[in-house]
Amino acid sequence: MKRKLIYSAGMLMLLGSPIFAQTPAAGGGGTDLKLPFAYLAMGIASGLCGLGQGKAVASAAEGMARNPGAAAPIRAALILGLVLIESLALYTLVITFVARQA
Repeated sequence: MKRKLIYSAGMLMLLGSPIFAQTPAAGGGGTDLKLPFAYLAMGIASGLCGLGQGKAVASAAEGMARNPGAAAPIRAALILGLVLIESLALYTLVITFVARQA
């Protein structure tokens, strides 16, 4: 499992490397790394949000299967949790737009 995670992290780094090959903007002079790091943050946040949502849905389904009488409160907590998890991805999306404009 550890080897698989290392390979996955390496592939993410290799797939993200073309973004560093861009030429600087006219009159910029130096390299500005805000945009590549904003995109990297968006990728990490989206990936971890997907993992978190999968874990939340699996746990909620298991909880509803064990106790069908508590399905309504579990479902309400699940929806609230999914909204909060998804808000992280939306916040990082806003950050990438702000980094692009700055």
